[in-house]
Amino acid sequence: MNRRYWIVYGNKLQAYKTTRNLTQSGRELEASVLMQAASIIKECRDNWDAPDRDAKLDKALTNNQRLWSILQGELIKDDNPLPRKIREDLLNLSVFVDKRSFEVKAHPAPEKLTILVDINLNIAAGLSAIPAE
Repeated sequence: MNRRYWIVYGNKLQAYKTTRNLTQSGRELEASVLMQAASIIKECRDNWDAPDRDAKLDKALTNNQRLWSILQGELIKDDNPLPRKIREDLLNLSVFVDKRSFEVKAHPAPEKLTILVDINLNIAAGLSAIPAE
């Protein structure tokens, strides 16, 4: 395929992504971002012997920590609509995510990443579920 094809369709893909992000609900957007972060971490785990692993791993973990920091900020707001117990549980989970991320940065091992992937995917699945009326 030629360069023009990629420019035209690449621009359309970017336009689609931008539109999708603008039309997603807050829950859908949060789920999408958590899934994307999980995917990046999983890619690092699955390609552990890659020559650029350290840089990709640092970027993946830093990105995930930023994401969880944003979630923490939302969870501590007084006007957050989640029940207090759920907010507390998610905040406790965010502390675990931070600790595990620092642990992996200090002592990298692929098996340590699985829990981070699982946490992100499970929270994303919960956010993607249709809430009961």
